[in-house]
Amino acid sequence: MRPSLFLTACLLATTALFAGCASTTTDAHPTTSSVTAVSSESAVPTSPVVFRTVVLDPGHNGGNGDHPAQINAKVPDGRGGTKACNTTGTSAASGYAEHEFTWDVTQRVRDLLAAQGVRVILTRADDSGVGPCVDERAAIANQSGADAVVSIHADGNTGAGAHGFHIAYSEPPLNPVQAEEGTRLAIALRDAMVSGGAVPSTYVGSAGLDPRADLAGLNLAERPSALVECGNMRSATDAELIETPAGRARYAELITAGILAFLG
Repeated sequence: MRPSLFLTACLLATTALFAGCASTTTDAHPTTSSVTAVSSESAVPTSPVVFRTVVLDPGHNGGNGDHPAQINAKVPDGRGGTKACNTTGTSAASGYAEHEFTWDVTQRVRDLLAAQGVRVILTRADDSGVGPCVDERAAIANQSGADAVVSIHADGNTGAGAHGFHIAYSEPPLNPVQAEEGTRLAIALRDAMVSGGAVPSTYVGSAGLDPRADLAGLNLAERPSALVECGNMRSATDAELIETPAGRARYAELITAGILAFLG
């Protein structure tokens, strides 16, 4: 596969990562409550996204590994079965954990959306707790009446050469929202990632889209929902981005662009 602009233009050296496309997002992110909305006073009142609500779901949690009984408890999967409450997530070869990555990227997306006047709700308040279970995360989103729900993850495929992003959505859909707006949100996120130079997955889905029936959060969704697997943490290529602040800032910019395109 021909190297993408996302990599060739922005991954020339560690000190010059994303040179020319650096984010203005800072590395310091205040903690917010899982049900506390964050908004920006500087938002332009005429913006079509002002006062819209987005739920961001940072995958996993830092305390999950220390509470196996709690996270392995069975919860509804949305299709008549059950699955584990949550998991520990994956990690890069260096040991950098998925829950750390998702928490960092989620806060960056939150800040970018809030700067546009979007009301943002997070499904967890920090990276040291346990859960919430996948069905609880879906319930937070459903009860919020969110205009969009985006779950942020990274993958752990060990296949040779497996790399790239993919966007999961519920398929077959279980309600009209999943069939229509949920699919449209997934496509908006995919298009923004591709437009920004990100490489679609070489091992999952088709052209960056991954229809799924096994993800409880998507199955239980009553609001437009999609899940972003930003990249493969087991890929040395993807890890170059996943493990650096500049790379995480870039992922956040592309996810934000997709959300705003959907909302706007």
